[in-house]
Amino acid sequence: MITLTTTEGLRAFCDRAKSHDYVTVDTEFLRERTYYSKLCLVQLALPSDAKEDAVLVDPLANGIDLAPLYDLFRDKSVVKVFHAARQDLEIFYIQGKVIPEPLFDTQVAAMVCGFGEQVGYETLVRKIARESLDKTSRFTDWSRRPLTTAQETYALADVTHLRVIYEFLRDEIKREEREKWVAEEMEVLLTPDTYVVHPDEAWLRVKTRTNSGKFLAAVKELAAFRETYAQSRDIPRNRVYKDDALLELASTKPKTPQDLSRSRLLLREARRGDIADGILAAIEKAANYDPADMPRPDTNNDKLQVNPALADMLRVLLKAKSDTFNVAAKMIASASDLDRIAAGDRDLPMFKGWRAEVFGDDALRLCRGEVGLAVKGQKVGVIAL
Repeated sequence: MITLTTTEGLRAFCDRAKSHDYVTVDTEFLRERTYYSKLCLVQLALPSDAKEDAVLVDPLANGIDLAPLYDLFRDKSVVKVFHAARQDLEIFYIQGKVIPEPLFDTQVAAMVCGFGEQVGYETLVRKIARESLDKTSRFTDWSRRPLTTAQETYALADVTHLRVIYEFLRDEIKREEREKWVAEEMEVLLTPDTYVVHPDEAWLRVKTRTNSGKFLAAVKELAAFRETYAQSRDIPRNRVYKDDALLELASTKPKTPQDLSRSRLLLREARRGDIADGILAAIEKAANYDPADMPRPDTNNDKLQVNPALADMLRVLLKAKSDTFNVAAKMIASASDLDRIAAGDRDLPMFKGWRAEVFGDDALRLCRGEVGLAVKGQKVGVIAL
């Protein structure tokens, strides 16, 4: 196995990669003790079985610069192949301000080809490459050096088998003429905002049980401070304070350090210094919200007047379409999506792009009473009314 530890070695490999149609890519990283993922290893493979065409790149090696890799990522003549790419792409965007393009995510492609929802790499290796994976090194500490032989073997397998998987899925998608489907699904992965966490939106991830504007204002400001603090110091947000402590603070609304000392759930480190100051400032800011600016929960689902009979018919239609096109039903629409359609909502993803062609257009026709469902042999089909 070849491990690249110098910028010159990485540049030589990346320059050679530019003469190939594609390169497979994977990473190993740690995130338990940091806000941002710590990149520990990059695996690369070219469409060849030669030993020198599958390498490990050590980003922790002294003096190495990943600029040649980022330059390869910008080369649009080479397809960059990942599996379940989102976390890998977040690392490269945060560290190098680059998103590999053109991009091919084998997990997305496999869903389009009927392998089920969020299919795992191990499953594709078994079903397509007809190989098995040794996963014993999966949760090891990738920041420790030297890496063991088992770690290196495991890491390299994540890009060597990926070559076979990519070529199979690429050909299958072309045969089924579903290139547009995959391209539409890649759009979110190619959008920089996908990898940026906005502190003002952090409160939306906190589960609350009240719709009080004053309470939610405190939740919003406390969540924003926590996110900003964690980002600036590169520590996990839960190291600042956990959600249960955040909700307690939003409820009790402490105004002084003495008030903070009475908290049952706040970490000791958060009761003094910069974090304590930030908490008190967030509570004060929330208290000064104009009533018109107070955050409001999304209650649209609560107001839906779902037609249950229509919702059941949409479920049958979805199952029929999923079987016909050999695509996971949840990839087309979720159960809540069907309820929204049955309640009259038309601003949904399945009414756009390939989902509209597969399901959305007929769903609308069903809602308007223009088509019905009928059993045809062993299948359910759409009939005009």
